Amino acid sequence: MNILLITEQREGKWNKTSFETLAAAQQIANETKGRLIAAVIGKGGAALAGELAEKKLDEVLLVEHDLLAAYTPDGYTLALQQAIAQVKPDLVLLPHTYQVRDFAPKLAASLGKGMIGDCVAYRHENGKLTFVRQMFQGKTVADVVFEGAPPWFATFQAGAFRADLAAQGEAKAPVTPVPVELNAGQIRTKPLEIFREAKQAVDLTQAPILVSVGRGIKAPENIPMAEKLARLLGGELAASRPICDEGWLPMDRQIGSSGQTVAPKLYLALGISGAIQHVVGMKGSRTIVAVNKDQNAPIFEVADYGIVGDLFEIVPVLIEELEKTKST
Repeated sequence: MNILLITEQREGKWNKTSFETLAAAQQIANETKGRLIAAVIGKGGAALAGELAEKKLDEVLLVEHDLLAAYTPDGYTLALQQAIAQVKPDLVLLPHTYQVRDFAPKLAASLGKGMIGDCVAYRHENGKLTFVRQMFQGKTVADVVFEGAPPWFATFQAGAFRADLAAQGEAKAPVTPVPVELNAGQIRTKPLEIFREAKQAVDLTQAPILVSVGRGIKAPENIPMAEKLARLLGGELAASRPICDEGWLPMDRQIGSSGQTVAPKLYLALGISGAIQHVVGMKGSRTIVAVNKDQNAPIFEVADYGIVGDLFEIVPVLIEELEKTKST
């Protein structure tokens, strides 16, 4: 099986979910004994291609053109059509980012193919790939398989795989420039300045540690306690939806199906019951620690470590011990 991974970068910086999808692609390539090729698309991506070549890949494609300097769905679709025609992959994998959601369905449809989007897992059984995606806000999952001739297109949800598990290669993969033909008349949209969030906004997906609060925090005046714990741990403060709905924290701090999907090294859930809408946004965390007075809280089903107790007794002790450590 030939596998093509389409990575995402913007202004010379990686979207880290590219490496999560790389980890998935490497696993699939290993299980299917396939050939894995990764593509870097844009302009001025030689350094990124060189960095990617250090991973366990058979080849890296550098898809460059002046008209790809700024992202447009037309430009990316036309360029990747040409790259796909050259590589002839059986499976095309992409990270499920906002940008990919914009152009990947267009790319698949332009080739007369379907796409399985927002997958959280896969299985390789009896020589056949089955992709798993959530339905009804994570209340159930569906097994989906491709029909018809390849190439097949699939995207993986952020947090579905761990980026740190993407394997290094024994030797650098060759980097192959892919010449593409584009003209300005084919680009029907004019890219404007990249949208940037307000200054107070935070990208929780980049935080290695998250301290997240739920209804158990009781009142907004108690939030600074959790914020202090997050600061001492070198992390960020997050919350479940009810906290943001009440206006106790801004919406950019919300984790869950209607907020951000995260996969930090440590996720500390304080007073969060563990509704499925919240769990789908953080279940990919490497280590989950939950503190809740209710021993039957659903959060304990996904937690690696659980503390049945009052967060107002436990958190001050944690803060005290961390302050001692900081002062020594």
